Amino acid sequence: MAQQKIKFREADDIREFVNAAEKCDFDIDVCYNRVMVDAKSIMGIFSLGLYKILTVRCHGESEDFECAIRKFAVA
Repeated sequence: MAQQKIKFREADDIREFVNAAEKCDFDIDVCYNRVMVDAKSIMGIFSLGLYKILTVRCHGESEDFECAIRKFAVA
C-alpha cells in the first residue's frame, strides 16, 4: 500500500483529485487524524476541509494517478 501526504488549497484541487481517483479500479483512502474517507467521494473529501495535511493510501498502483496528485504533495 502506497502512502503520500497532500494538501488542497482550493475547491478545484479537490475536484481534480476526485476525478483522478475515480479513474482507478482500486480503493483509495484519504485520512486526517482518525477520520478516513473514500477518495472517490467528493463530499467526503470536502468534509475534511482545505489547508490540512492529509494522508492518501492507495490499495493498488496507477502511474497516471500518481502523476495527477503530485501537484498536491507535501514534503
